[in-house]
Amino acid sequence: MPSKLRSIQLIITLTFTAVTVLVAVIVSFMLYNKFATTAEENANMNMQQIIEQVNYNLELYVKGMANIFATAEEQLTSSPSIDSPLLGERMDTLMSSREDLVSVAVFTPQGKYVVGTPGQHMRLNTQLQSQSWFTSAIKNPEISYSAPHIQNLFKGRYTWVVSISKMIEYRENGQIRKGILLIDFNFRTIDELSRQVKLGKRGYAYILDPLGNIVYHPQQQLIYAGLKYENVEPVLEYEYRSYLDESTGEKRFITVRTLDLTGWKIVGVAYYDEIVTTKRDLNHFLAWFLGVVIIGVIVLSILLSWLIASPIRKLERTVKQVGEGDLNTPINVSGAYEVEQLSRRFNMMLQRIRQLMDQIIYEQETKRKGELEVLQSQINPHFLYNTLNSVIRLAERGKTDEVVTMIQSLSKFFRISLSKGKNMITMQEELDHIRHYLVIQSFRFKNKFRYEIRAEDEVLACQTIKLILQPIVENALYHGIEMLPDEGLITITAGLQEGLIVIRVSDNGLGMSKETLGTLLSGGGKSSSGSGVGVRNVNERIGLVYGREYGLAFESELEEGTTVTICFPAVTAGEGPEDGMEESIQ
Repeated sequence: MPSKLRSIQLIITLTFTAVTVLVAVIVSFMLYNKFATTAEENANMNMQQIIEQVNYNLELYVKGMANIFATAEEQLTSSPSIDSPLLGERMDTLMSSREDLVSVAVFTPQGKYVVGTPGQHMRLNTQLQSQSWFTSAIKNPEISYSAPHIQNLFKGRYTWVVSISKMIEYRENGQIRKGILLIDFNFRTIDELSRQVKLGKRGYAYILDPLGNIVYHPQQQLIYAGLKYENVEPVLEYEYRSYLDESTGEKRFITVRTLDLTGWKIVGVAYYDEIVTTKRDLNHFLAWFLGVVIIGVIVLSILLSWLIASPIRKLERTVKQVGEGDLNTPINVSGAYEVEQLSRRFNMMLQRIRQLMDQIIYEQETKRKGELEVLQSQINPHFLYNTLNSVIRLAERGKTDEVVTMIQSLSKFFRISLSKGKNMITMQEELDHIRHYLVIQSFRFKNKFRYEIRAEDEVLACQTIKLILQPIVENALYHGIEMLPDEGLITITAGLQEGLIVIRVSDNGLGMSKETLGTLLSGGGKSSSGSGVGVRNVNERIGLVYGREYGLAFESELEEGTTVTICFPAVTAGEGPEDGMEESIQ
């Protein structure tokens, strides 16, 4: 054994060391390439996310501009007159609703000023009809957005704005006329949103209009002075794009997004040399990491080989004892996590084997006990004695018809009870059996109760364990209805629900308390004067044949009555489980 153990340790040590060192070398090179690529991808992704956020913020701002424009258009088109004082008040309120609103005005297609924000006055020689927002409104029926420009239409105001314009209809002196609605928004807000973009130490973002003109650039002065160049041709070709650009002599990551309403392109620029710094740091890290790993692996492989082999040897000795038949031998092996888990699982397996053996013994004993009680219930001298006494009393009174009916029911009752030694019968036979039982009991109880039996046609051909209804009905008679001052009612229904036979036995008797209900299946529900089978035995027999998930359920209220529900799988006669009890009886 020692030489064998040393051989295992040697194999584990050499194999673990060789494989781990080889893997460490390969992984180091793979990590370098992977992390370098990931660094580029993360930088690109980070830039895309930032540009996406800027695009989203600008999109919200432009939509807000469009909403203001729609509000102004609705007020102008719905006003009865363009010179209405009420319209002037509304326009003044609109101007005060946002700080970035510069002016609102309406012009005729010929360039004549019609109405505008109170307090603004037109300048002369504005060349209004040649301005881009004016010509766009004439040509395009939809809202037009201009590039940023200095607004020179009104005296005393020379603001850097973005103009929104559109041809609208308004009323003047009772006539509908066409005009151009102009709203100017201060460009300062868009400028501030763009300046917040930070893409590394040197990165930035700028905005282009659909024609390639620069709307915003953080280095605008350098662009105008010709000291900086932006290659916008690749940008204009796509609305949504990310690519690597080297046209300026430096590697740069470029990300392009487009505002849907204005057509402006948000362009993000990040410099590649800032990512190279991360690569150099990664290279130094992997160099010393590889050296430390190789040394550490050699030491750990020796220790781990011993830690693995020692508990395995102990586990092997203990399992050998179990294999020799000692099922009570506990396995308490410590060591590696897997070895401990194997020890625990093996103990659980042994415990489960012992439980299953005990359960098999218990179920066999219960099965034999149920067989005995069924045989006893088939020939119940007490029930037969009382029934024959009732027949004698009826005969003495000359009630021949009642005597014949009672004897016929008694004959059929015992014929179904015996059923040629079979334990499984059809639902039709079980319901006939309980019907004859109730006929006999109705004579004995002098019509103190009445009963109803209802069953779906599909249920009658299904098979069931025999004598499962008699103990329940017997309990209903003796414990629920016998002491009832009024007429009792027993209702028995049988039907199919989702592949299950569901039988309900209900009575309007005295009912039971919650404490009594809790003891029924533990033996408290057994009839003292009945068949001797009892509801507990019925529940056990159903569990043994069909499974522990099936059986009896009780609902009861004092002075209200009791309902017992029996549930088990619906199986056509001849296709059900084999009747092991029949073999035992024979």
